Amino acid sequence: MRFTTAAVLLTAFAVTASAQKGDASSQPELKWGPAPAVFPPGAQMAVLQGDPSGTGLFTVRLRMPNGYKIAPHTHPTDENVTVISGTFNVGMGKTFETKGMMSLHAGGFVTAPQNGAHYASATGSTIVQVHAMGPFAMTYVNPADMPKVVSKK
Repeated sequence: MRFTTAAVLLTAFAVTASAQKGDASSQPELKWGPAPAVFPPGAQMAVLQGDPSGTGLFTVRLRMPNGYKIAPHTHPTDENVTVISGTFNVGMGKTFETKGMMSLHAGGFVTAPQNGAHYASATGSTIVQVHAMGPFAMTYVNPADMPKVVSKK
């Protein structure tokens, strides 16, 4: 019984390890574009999987410049965030307070719970991957923090 369990675990690990080892040259180039208008200007987003405006699972990457800040906000579903590069600072609560923020580096992970107010900033050029259930929605705790859309005439 132990041998069978160990063999199954080793096989699963080998399959996972080989899937993760993919050659970077064989992976398609991400298509970056401006982040949706609900984000402050300056960030870029790439959709990896799914449709953030739909009702299923989606995965996106958000690229933020040094010093980028996202004011306290909530989402209607859990938001799972993995840091790909840079430093992602995240805090929980309705007020942006740098003192209590966690600094996450490449490989760091955090879940912002459904309807839980949280905020973030980037130290250095930072990329995070967000995996959640759609549709994606973001509600600022203070409506005045919602970025203003500038029309181009």
